[in-house]
Amino acid sequence: MDLSQALNTFIDESHELLSQMESILLSAESGDCSDDELNALFRCAHTIKGSAGLFGLDELVRFTHVVENLLDRLRAHTLEFSPELVSLLLASKDQIAALIGAVVAKEQFALDEELLAILGNYDTSRSMAQCASETSQVTVEPSIASGTEHWHLSLRFGPDVLRNGMDPLAFIRYLGNLSRHMHVETLCDHLPAIAEYDPETCYLGFEVSLEAETSKAELESVFEFVLDDAHIVILPPDSKIEDYVSLIQELPEGKQRLGELLLACGSITPSELESALSLQRKNEGLRLGEILVGEGHVQSPVVDAALAKQKRGEERRQLESRSVKVPSDRLDALIDQVGELVISCAATQVQARRAVNPELLEAAANLLRLVEEVRDTALRLRMSPIGEVFGRFPRVVRDVAKELGKEIELQITGADAELDKAMIEKISDPLMHLVRNAIDHGIESPERRLASGKDLRGTVCLNAYHESGSIVIEVTDDGAGLDPAHILRKAVQRGVVTADVSLSDAEIFRLILEPGFSTAETVTNLSGRGVGMDVVRSGVETLRGNLDILSELGCGTTMRICLPLTLAIIDGFQIGIGASAFIFPLDAVVECIDLPADIGHSEYLNLRGEVLPFMRLGQLFGISSNHKARHNVVVVRFGGKSAGIVVDQLHGECQAVIKPLGPLFSGVAGISGSTILGSGEVALILDVPQLVQLAAAGAGGRSAAAYMAHH
Repeated sequence: MDLSQALNTFIDESHELLSQMESILLSAESGDCSDDELNALFRCAHTIKGSAGLFGLDELVRFTHVVENLLDRLRAHTLEFSPELVSLLLASKDQIAALIGAVVAKEQFALDEELLAILGNYDTSRSMAQCASETSQVTVEPSIASGTEHWHLSLRFGPDVLRNGMDPLAFIRYLGNLSRHMHVETLCDHLPAIAEYDPETCYLGFEVSLEAETSKAELESVFEFVLDDAHIVILPPDSKIEDYVSLIQELPEGKQRLGELLLACGSITPSELESALSLQRKNEGLRLGEILVGEGHVQSPVVDAALAKQKRGEERRQLESRSVKVPSDRLDALIDQVGELVISCAATQVQARRAVNPELLEAAANLLRLVEEVRDTALRLRMSPIGEVFGRFPRVVRDVAKELGKEIELQITGADAELDKAMIEKISDPLMHLVRNAIDHGIESPERRLASGKDLRGTVCLNAYHESGSIVIEVTDDGAGLDPAHILRKAVQRGVVTADVSLSDAEIFRLILEPGFSTAETVTNLSGRGVGMDVVRSGVETLRGNLDILSELGCGTTMRICLPLTLAIIDGFQIGIGASAFIFPLDAVVECIDLPADIGHSEYLNLRGEVLPFMRLGQLFGISSNHKARHNVVVVRFGGKSAGIVVDQLHGECQAVIKPLGPLFSGVAGISGSTILGSGEVALILDVPQLVQLAAAGAGGRSAAAYMAHH
């Protein structure tokens, strides 16, 4: 791997670590942060700092080192979280992200020296009580020595440990948090004469005895950041030896290596095993068990029990499931190739039917089945949980709420619902607008909420779920709701509609999606400039989706986005109008029925006692239908609404590779794309959300023609 590849890996991993830091800090602000999360928080900063040093990113190392010191005090519980500290650490996370962004852009970035100074002062401003507490943790219980029920640790830090930014005393202090009683002996044998003393060199060793309910792995994890620069020996209590032997006996039979058996029972740690194996490679005559006992990592009875276990079983290794990172351009190329394979398979079926050869038809059917499996597998590779987007919003809600002086609780459900990776990034900005609007416009001020009998804290909910081959994403708030009368007045004032227009509440709500429309009385950093909701609508429509607005005055508002699961390959249902072929997404098709002969010019059907709006596709596109043929109605559903589409012929199911329309046709209503049929002909893919909306609005006949003329 060359340096550029390593740098790209560092950047990717840093973004993941920063995201983890933000999540933990937001949890800490609500008072929910465990010791494991504190350790993980420290590990994130330490890993970024260490990796940045490899690439000579001195400013990043300098800043992250100060943050790391602060996080070390948090995990040692000598410093407690406060709202001010969380805000400071979040700002520090943003600064680290900005420094990494400058590396990506290959630009110079001015480090925030003021923030660095605040962090430094925070790090050094300890009270005398804190210092006394830390000292007492190191010197408690001087009478305790190594015994049958105590762990014993022999610590020899390397001479450069201080230069590498590590504080040996910090590790020993942290041991005090794990133990009930602890005793430390400091070894000064290697201290030089005072004239030769170097304050940046570590000369001390430590022997530590502690009583704790813990494991060897947990104790070693305390020193995980300094293992390469220290010699650590951990001896368990005597009672642990019997436990280790018992665990070895209970392990499932298998031909396991000695090291694996000792690891499985917890008597040694992975780093101790690696150290022993490295020594064994240098001295081929030595046995692993002898090395482990000689180095003090494990007792002889435990090794003897493991060797006996080896003789009785066969090796059994558990395979680790691993994820492989694949560049997105390679994945896109694979999807494109699978799409061409689908088209070729359809052409093969057409030729097989024309040849009327049973063997060829059977081979084509098998080929179709295999291609469908390959297609489904390839598409699953591009599916990612919507939680990747949802995870960005806790920070957004926190910052916007603080700016507006509101208390907001964010509730997230359905984060595991999957969506095409290509769509996840594109839906992020529209969702950002909706969440910010919900906080700014939707949720009232604390005073207004109390006056109306509501809880002081407002709630914004993000929810996602699958429905009829689509994914539905909802942004809901429990705020004041939309006032139809107020919106209509604003619309009339701005000339969006005329004063004598008659609109339903749902139609009035959709007026806020018009470009430049705003009901805000004042201009702020968040609203009142007449931009936002039209961007949301255009972004959703670009993804072949639909945006619905549900609101109840005084109770809140729900913005509901319905999107197709993928933009690449779909199962389709082919229909015909005259000589033209069209494709419905199969997931949107509910059923097919005959068009009643006595329907006349009505725009509604009686579907088993329910009113079903319908429209004639031929009239919408200006195509002459075959009047002698028996017409059919395809019942489609999207976003909880149903409609009937009148067509001439039903050709059945097919696979459709979605090809984008050119700029000349991209604005045609009712069409979302095109595909190539097995015969080589081009078929247009119908935009079900728009068709449902047209039918529900009664856009049949002349209304449809007027709609087409307008668009």
